[in-house]
Amino acid sequence: MPLDRKSDRPSIHSTLPSPGKRMSDLKRIPTDGGQPFGHNPFGSLSSEGLPPAPEGSPADSPPRTEAKPARKNRGRVDIIRQKAGRGGKTVTVIKGFVGIGLPEKEQLAKAMQKACGTGGTVKNGQIEIQGDKRQEVARILTEANFRPVFAGG
Repeated sequence: MPLDRKSDRPSIHSTLPSPGKRMSDLKRIPTDGGQPFGHNPFGSLSSEGLPPAPEGSPADSPPRTEAKPARKNRGRVDIIRQKAGRGGKTVTVIKGFVGIGLPEKEQLAKAMQKACGTGGTVKNGQIEIQGDKRQEVARILTEANFRPVFAGG
């Protein structure tokens, strides 16, 4: 196979037939089926010497559903869109958090910034996200078991 002079990679022209040959002379991939598509490599193994299968096989039993404990509602939070005093820029403000500290607010703010693709901060106990991102913020708060409420304009 000819190599490209600039690197050790095969040349693009190595896959094309030389000028005297035709495309039909190249190696062909058989399409007659040969081996079945779903060939099972374990099909020829025997179960000789193995213990018998259990009485109730997993296919016979009903699927188990894990009983998840009901997640506690963490309270109402207000989502407000503000423009006043911000140079005409719209900001989504989330306030009314009860019972969570600054580290968790910062973690929520970071998740919101990442999901919205914008900047944001935590000021005076409330989260501020740049832009009108109320829907995305509400989804994240719902996933965190808060009850988001759209308040104000």
